Amino acid sequence: MKSHNISKSEISDVMDEMTKQWHIEIPKAKTLVVHELDDSTSLITGDSITAIRTGEIYLPFLSETGLLEKFPKAVVDAGAIKFVCNGANVMRPGIKKFTEFKKDDIICVVEEAHSKFLSVGKALVSSEEMATLAKGEVVKNLHYISDKYWEAAKLIKK
Repeated sequence: MKSHNISKSEISDVMDEMTKQWHIEIPKAKTLVVHELDDSTSLITGDSITAIRTGEIYLPFLSETGLLEKFPKAVVDAGAIKFVCNGANVMRPGIKKFTEFKKDDIICVVEEAHSKFLSVGKALVSSEEMATLAKGEVVKNLHYISDKYWEAAKLIKK
């Protein structure tokens, strides 16, 4: 795994792109290190943020609970936890409640009992449309606990 610091202008570009994709304000980072996992995927770490870049999409890292709190959420029941944590997309019947979001927004999947973040995904439908659905896939699971990004981050922090 190759790692390198990025320049101040690149940091600004990366932070601007995250803000644009996530529709939230994020703290500015003074330094960012890019850890290349493969040709199209990197883990980005800084003093105030950890994120994943896969292709052109930026995802907040699941350990960043302060940041994740700012994202729209879908709350799932206990029956969905095992599937979500194994990378399955989120199905409508497993969702108990949710906040407002648009189709293609990055959203967090949270478990009902303890409000723990299970995954980060892309909304396949808007919250408005989700309210009318009884079944079907509604969130594409992009990053979940114990996935390859999670395991790669453990190696970086050592």
